[in-house]
Amino acid sequence: MQLPDTVRWAAMHGLIRLALRPAARSGNLHARFLTDPQVWADPYPHYEQLRTGEPFSRGLAGKITMQHASATEVLRCEDLGTIAYGGAPGPIRRVLRWAPQSARSVIEPPSMLAVDPPEHSRYRKLVTRAFTAKAVKALRERTEEIATELLDDVDKRATAGPVDLIEHYAAQLPVIVICEILGAPTSMSARFLEWGDGAATSLDPGLDRQSFLRAQRDIDALLDWMRGHFAELRRNPGEDILSQLVTATDERDGERLTETELLATALLVLAAGFETTVNLIGNAVALLDAHPEQRALLRERPELWPNAVDEVLRIDSPVQRTARRALRDTQLLGVPIAKNEVVAVLLGAANRDPEVFPEPARFDVTRGNAGKHLAFSSGIHHCLGASLARMEGEVGLRALFTRFPDLAVVGEPRRRPTSNLRGYQLLTAALTPTKVG
Repeated sequence: MQLPDTVRWAAMHGLIRLALRPAARSGNLHARFLTDPQVWADPYPHYEQLRTGEPFSRGLAGKITMQHASATEVLRCEDLGTIAYGGAPGPIRRVLRWAPQSARSVIEPPSMLAVDPPEHSRYRKLVTRAFTAKAVKALRERTEEIATELLDDVDKRATAGPVDLIEHYAAQLPVIVICEILGAPTSMSARFLEWGDGAATSLDPGLDRQSFLRAQRDIDALLDWMRGHFAELRRNPGEDILSQLVTATDERDGERLTETELLATALLVLAAGFETTVNLIGNAVALLDAHPEQRALLRERPELWPNAVDEVLRIDSPVQRTARRALRDTQLLGVPIAKNEVVAVLLGAANRDPEVFPEPARFDVTRGNAGKHLAFSSGIHHCLGASLARMEGEVGLRALFTRFPDLAVVGEPRRRPTSNLRGYQLLTAALTPTKVG
């Protein structure tokens, strides 16, 4: 029996919302990260208010860490597991686990974000085959073609004035690539943008009921479409990654993903694959606009583009935090962590740890260790699509700044109204194209 959506909202968001609001009003900085739009606009000064020399600080309902070393330990520790169901309290989690799995959220099992070994090991073994270096390399040429086609359209729009690069480029590039991954026609891109935004919104804790129900409607529409799409792929599989997942079988034991597991994986691919890349491209455009000397370096030394992508991921992480729950009593860096205690990892702060990244607030596309960032997490939950996101970011940004070397952001950019996902909702630029060909 499927739980009513109002019950799911109350369990996964409503209870947390009740705790967050008064805590934020009392001045709790961790609660403010989750509730205050002014903090979302620029969280980095607030992170520094919390930063100490200790590996962990006290958070709202457990520990928090913003040090690179301790964050890495948390993400790799086998004694710490995922935060399923949005971090709902233990008794509530047990009730939610009793209900049949439905793939209706990226933070509920069987999503890989919400399961631990052995389930996670099984899913990842099957899914990894679809995200190999060979698969990503095969997508690179197609991504370059998509970028060129989109920039041709942007070029035409630029004759009428400034262009919103989020709507017409940064969002379009990854969603069309996702169409390729899912074996879907590119005409579905607008629907995927709508549905994917709903899935991504559900990552924020303490959503109000209306936002949760709106996100759930988007997710349900996607799942309905996917069920029909899976049936078609079974009849006529293609060369796309989703066809491989639908037909994938473990050669040793004949195991494959169930329908619900496939739906959860497709939802995660859409939400994570779209969100990371659109935020990465938008954040990079804003940073390069604000740092013309770094843009000049990339023009002179285009081989720096891959490192520049990592530096953007480091200094303005598309995903700002994650969390783990202790599976058993344990210790990390000499600090005891009790069973079921939550440890929040502030990825955006860890990526600016001065012990690892000298002058961490300085944007430097030549930074030698930029790739040590934790923007894609670490350990067994390291993002499967990390190489794909890096490739899309490099291809998309290099193509954009090659076509429009004098690109200039105009007007007031608008950040997305989310606490965890950090990117732009609106980023308008004046564009002067160069001749192509």
